[in-house]
Amino acid sequence: MSASEVQLAPLPADVGYRGPTACAAAGITYRQLDYWARTGLVEPSVRPARGSGSQRLYGFRDILVLRVVKRLLDTGISLQQIRSAVTYLREHGASDLAQITLMSDGASVYACTSPDEVVDLLQGGQGVFGIALGRVWQEVEGSLAELPADAGEEADRPASTDELASRRARRIG
Repeated sequence: MSASEVQLAPLPADVGYRGPTACAAAGITYRQLDYWARTGLVEPSVRPARGSGSQRLYGFRDILVLRVVKRLLDTGISLQQIRSAVTYLREHGASDLAQITLMSDGASVYACTSPDEVVDLLQGGQGVFGIALGRVWQEVEGSLAELPADAGEEADRPASTDELASRRARRIG
């Protein structure tokens, strides 16, 4: 099946995933996730951190980008080049992502949107490896299907309520 034939489910707009779930789906450590969020490489789109104790919520697209960043790092791409690739991915709509293959020569990252562009890049001796984002999309969907998500309404509630807060709620409500 070619990239143009890949059928992808629409992105759920109101679903977020907590840090540990995002880490599991992207194959990264929590330390990496936290660092990338603090440095602006991949920030949570559903809910950013709002001070100490608040939980970030990552959307599907965020997790897709996290997994791509991990793959690029694993192949030895510099963080500077990865930042350029992430900026490119942010600028393109979700429907476009499934049709993109990221290619690299180990120094630069190229976004190819057609098989002809991939062939041209390889013939020019520039491509060393490629990441088909449609395939990564499917992998992330599969990972997230087995992990817990938070609905948008629940995302605004506190992560946990203690016994005192529960008693107050019963007394008031």
